[in-house]
Amino acid sequence: MKKTVLIGATGLVGSHLLNQLLDHRHVEDVSAFLRRSTGIVHPKLTEHIIDFSRPRDWASLVKGDVIFLSLGTTRAKAGGKKAQYEVDHTYQYRFAAAAAENGIRTLVLVSSAGAGISSPFFYMRMKAELEKDIGELPMEKKVFIRPGALMGDRKEKRPAEQLGIRLLRLTTRLGIMKSYRPIHADTVARAMLCAALTGEPGTRTFELNEVFDLAKKNPKVCE
Repeated sequence: MKKTVLIGATGLVGSHLLNQLLDHRHVEDVSAFLRRSTGIVHPKLTEHIIDFSRPRDWASLVKGDVIFLSLGTTRAKAGGKKAQYEVDHTYQYRFAAAAAENGIRTLVLVSSAGAGISSPFFYMRMKAELEKDIGELPMEKKVFIRPGALMGDRKEKRPAEQLGIRLLRLTTRLGIMKSYRPIHADTVARAMLCAALTGEPGTRTFELNEVFDLAKKNPKVCE
């Protein structure tokens, strides 16, 4: 995993993953595609400030050994379901397709617990559609990570989300909704990194409990 591509490096999971990639001894280069700079200066890091809606400008640059997809937004921030779908699904799928076209062999995607095509929830259906579409791309290894509610320090305030996380933590302690229990973004990032470095070719989905277990692997196993 010498050369990596990262989408969503300024997000909650992506920012943790970026730091882990820059610190990893087997990673020589991290190409991050962003709308704005991370502000990080590092010899391994190359930033591409792009317009995500113009793939012809950046598709040829999506090259490496592994691509990590952690781009996402909320419906409120995006301005509606259509705009959120464009960011969470369309943009990420375009990067995955470019990666496949350019010979990247491994892809790791942050999806969501509860993702399902028949889900009554728009967000869960969107994630499932993205998994399905990426799953059809000709890549050697595709990994879908399905975390629950994400904990960590966000740049923007999300009071409703924070309330939801507190409620989920309470229900988890009561033995309810364990499959959706909160997980720290750094744990998800560690699971993504380990998933890229271990396992066989093919398509693999890690549900929430498996994400925790994957992140707990001995670091030497994931080197």
